[in-house]
Amino acid sequence: MGVVKGVEKIRISISRPSSKMKVWMIRATTSVLLWTCVVQLTTIGEMWGPRVLKGWPSQSASAALQENVPSLPARVLPPKRVYKNNGYLMVSCNGGLNQMRAAICDMVAIARYLNVTLIVPELDKTSFWADPSEFQDIFDVEHFITSLRDEVRILKELPSRLKQRVELGMTYTMPPVSWSDISYYYNQILPLIQKYKVVHLNKTDARLANNHQPLELQKLRCRVNFFALRFTTQIEELGKRVIRLLRQNGPFLVLHLRYEMDMLAFSGCTQGCNDEEVEELTRMRYAYPWWKEKIINSDLKRKDGLCPLTPEETALTLRALDIDPNMQIYVAAGEIYGGDRRMASLAASYPKLVRKETLLEPSDLRFFQNHSSQMAALDYLVALESDIFVPTYDGNMAKVVEGHRR
Repeated sequence: MGVVKGVEKIRISISRPSSKMKVWMIRATTSVLLWTCVVQLTTIGEMWGPRVLKGWPSQSASAALQENVPSLPARVLPPKRVYKNNGYLMVSCNGGLNQMRAAICDMVAIARYLNVTLIVPELDKTSFWADPSEFQDIFDVEHFITSLRDEVRILKELPSRLKQRVELGMTYTMPPVSWSDISYYYNQILPLIQKYKVVHLNKTDARLANNHQPLELQKLRCRVNFFALRFTTQIEELGKRVIRLLRQNGPFLVLHLRYEMDMLAFSGCTQGCNDEEVEELTRMRYAYPWWKEKIINSDLKRKDGLCPLTPEETALTLRALDIDPNMQIYVAAGEIYGGDRRMASLAASYPKLVRKETLLEPSDLRFFQNHSSQMAALDYLVALESDIFVPTYDGNMAKVVEGHRR
């Protein structure tokens, strides 16, 4: 009996190491096979490069890439500003691109001062230009939101619970008083936001006074205008292409010739227009009820210095400023009222007149057709990079471009 037990103990002691040995052998064999595969693949990678192993660069290739290609710094976002949210501010901008641009700067500053959440502004679609563009069609909306996160919270849309209230008409809509001090918004608008949770400002043009505002508010307006409001990649790239085409032929002057039909109808400045054109401009002025001034004496307005230069006067002015007749002149404007008849004098004095439509192929601008604000954005970018910028009217674009160039 004792002999049998001894034999069993020997069998057990022999079988245990045997099973462990098998496991070890399997592991070792697998490791050798895997290592062989890695070596072979690395060799192939060095021979054939990225055509075979696009995601497996060799060690030498990786080292070369690290030496020759500088790594792009990761974008550092500003920290979020934490504050008690007093409600939500919705805004509908009105006017052309640069009027809306200035208004967006004002609305961001107001939202920051009132400690409310701003909803990405709605752009004008009902004015003379009838541009259907949304905010994100013109501006880089992600950059707009993230670059200002240390000042104010901005959302693309209202939270769902509040959106339903707005859809049911349960919101407060009003136009703020023009040229108001920031104290007006604190004393009049903030209580409404706290009461209704959401307030919609349906007019934004010149609703915040330019001067005598707190310094930090003024700084924020500039930051929004010159850093946060960045155009979309598509617009930026096309703008760079126009600038390259111009630079190939030397220095260039950007002429913001504000002589489109809407400008003349709004201002009532009809110098050089024939009777039919004067009548057409007057009809247009009466067709827009939000243009408050209807009866305008064009001669008196001109004597007060409130009219844009005509194309003929512009030619005289550029010659008086001794602008080289061979200078490239990029006309940053929409369709000039009166067409070739009114542009004849300027074209005779400066034959190198160009526009985005003459520099680019029609296919380049097909996505911009009937989108006047996107077209204006292209002109804005070119104006910023010009050697000389000449506006013929002291309007929104003239002021914003001058500030941006400074």
